[in-house]
Amino acid sequence: MMDAFERYGLLINDRIVRTPVAIASMAGWVDAAYVLERTDHIGAAFIGGYSIDQPTMDAAKVISDEGNRKEFLYDDPVEELKKQMALLEKSTVVLGLNLRGSTPASFSALAGSLGENVVYEIDAHCRQPAMVAAGCGEHYLKKPGDLMAVVRALKSEGVTVSVKIRAGIAADDRLLARKLWESGADILHIDLMDFGSAKLRQIRNSCPLMLIANNSINTFERMREMLSHGADIVSLARKSDIRTLSGLDAAIARYATEDGWYNSPKQLCRGGDIRALAFCCMPVKECPLIPTLSRLEIPKEEYIRIKLDTVKGTPLEEGNQTCFGSLAWCCKTSSPCMFRDMTLKQQGLSKKEYMRLKRELSDTIMSRVFHDVPSDESS
Repeated sequence: MMDAFERYGLLINDRIVRTPVAIASMAGWVDAAYVLERTDHIGAAFIGGYSIDQPTMDAAKVISDEGNRKEFLYDDPVEELKKQMALLEKSTVVLGLNLRGSTPASFSALAGSLGENVVYEIDAHCRQPAMVAAGCGEHYLKKPGDLMAVVRALKSEGVTVSVKIRAGIAADDRLLARKLWESGADILHIDLMDFGSAKLRQIRNSCPLMLIANNSINTFERMREMLSHGADIVSLARKSDIRTLSGLDAAIARYATEDGWYNSPKQLCRGGDIRALAFCCMPVKECPLIPTLSRLEIPKEEYIRIKLDTVKGTPLEEGNQTCFGSLAWCCKTSSPCMFRDMTLKQQGLSKKEYMRLKRELSDTIMSRVFHDVPSDESS
């Protein structure tokens, strides 16, 4: 597992995530048995959705009786979820519970009963009319104050919180993401629908939450598109068959081993998210860097200082032959540059190590951008 941490650097709930490939919940389908069949090819799994109070359990029964889809049906959600957790207790997969509840008290009571060893995922995604009428699923995207109350209730129990949303339902997904960060959420799991990577980039630029991208990500090309626009992990639901999962797992492992930064962003001037500031040059010409710094309220002088201070004492500090005298200002290895490559060769620095150092630089810049959690007084 330490090899996985060195390759991806992913932790959820203080556990190493073996691969940035996850299974998303599908009500009536994704349970412990479903996960165990696929455990060799995933790093995390969100089982469910599981209804956790009387209004949502009644809604699940209505949906099931209508015959249009399967649901998980039971009398006692605590007993059922404890059984599922026990089955996965020895698995290396990080476990999340996708939960449908209608009140903050329902979520906090469940967390009090089940403990801190799982991720609690609030289902703000389901669009079944019976569930929405019960006060969960997309209800939370139309009533974000209710959603923030659930996040805060769960965080009061000291647990890790994920929120599953469907993009384009809330009034402003960027604002929603920021409010979720303010309220204490740890993970945002996004069904991107038809919005694609542009929507993901917007959300990445709005908050520092771990992002899981979902919906039709069943090829490595699609996976890389999502990772390069801000995703930390991708999840699969209907296409979470063993062949697809194993292919994605193997492909991203090869890419990470060769590249050094498994979810490296596109460069800012090519539509990348703000993590790509690590690849930007000095702010001396009109390009996307200048308006980006302005939007982030980072003065040019501070941007320069952050990068130079961060690389001090590292191989990125060097680079007399580069355009601006330091590798701090150099671009991605996917962009041809004889001056950068000459400097790397002289230092005996591999392109993989260069990209790893750029990731560390990016992490520092992101920490500056999101250095303080804003006040949540307006929730």
